[in-house]
Amino acid sequence: MRRDELSGALPPGACRGAAAKRTLDRAIEAYYEDMRGAVRGRGLDPALATEVVHDLYLRLLRRPGCLDGKSSWRAFLVRAAINLGIDRMRRIAFERRLFAVLDAGADALPAVIAPIEHDLEMRRRFAQLRGVIAAMPGQCRAVFVAYHLGGLSKAEITDGLGMQRRMIDRHLRNALVFCMQRMDGFEDEA
Repeated sequence: MRRDELSGALPPGACRGAAAKRTLDRAIEAYYEDMRGAVRGRGLDPALATEVVHDLYLRLLRRPGCLDGKSSWRAFLVRAAINLGIDRMRRIAFERRLFAVLDAGADALPAVIAPIEHDLEMRRRFAQLRGVIAAMPGQCRAVFVAYHLGGLSKAEITDGLGMQRRMIDRHLRNALVFCMQRMDGFEDEA
């Protein structure tokens, strides 16, 4: 379906179930490059802009009828993509600041001379742990890093990420379980 054939406004309730998915699919296809371009115009690189549009699509799939009553699907989708892109840039900036503080703190630690075998084993473990942390889901990783590596309190994380305290606790619990499961697998391999 061509862009000019898309209807811009539907009556409430007109778009449910499979019809809602088809409508959303058509709208995303029609305005895909517009959304990517708008997000890129806000400073994200092309790969991240594509991720943002895909994330937006997945979020909208969970909201049947999200296009109902919208006077302009293009305007709605572009604005939603821009907002999601801004959130992504904020999270990236937060993680950069967080890791910069951690890196600066690591430089201040005194060097301990250990046997070479111990050093190699620790490097393998840290590399594995870095990979495990990187493999965590986004919000779970952000909370874990902020709390365990950044030293932020749960209240500070709640304010900074705009989450409820119980969600912070849930993310921390899930992150620890995730790390233990993945690191247990590493111990078994070693």
